[in-house]
Amino acid sequence: MKVYTLSFTQNLPISMEEAWDFFSSPRNLATITPSMGFDITSDLGEMQKMYSGMLIGYKITPLMGIRMDWLTEITYIEHHKYFIDEQRSGPFSLWHHQHHFRTIERGIEMTDILNYAIPLGPIGRMANSLIVKDRILDIFNFRKLKTQEIFGDY
Repeated sequence: MKVYTLSFTQNLPISMEEAWDFFSSPRNLATITPSMGFDITSDLGEMQKMYSGMLIGYKITPLMGIRMDWLTEITYIEHHKYFIDEQRSGPFSLWHHQHHFRTIERGIEMTDILNYAIPLGPIGRMANSLIVKDRILDIFNFRKLKTQEIFGDY
């Protein structure tokens, strides 16, 4: 299995508390994800914040109008420092996404480290080169622009 790693860093002119409140709320994920039919299917009830062991189900349409289920688990959280989500079922062979936060002068630095793998061996590697990597980059570029729109540019 070929594992790919992508890293994204963004500075935002907000407090750690504001950043943590926004990014640790599963409901805000749809706000910063581009249109791909992204719907949370889990009943989050009154739950506003993530917790270790939390399972979050989604319906997504990542490519060519194909609708699929995606289930992630929040596996680790250290308040105001980081959280990690991992795919439990869905389109990837591996999805391990770290969200790191640190206070900097005039705001916070947010770093995403994504490790992922595509199923189907050589076909998956070709799909990553032709489609998947670019789609992931588009998603993170959209997130960067959307968070700048919401919180301002650093």
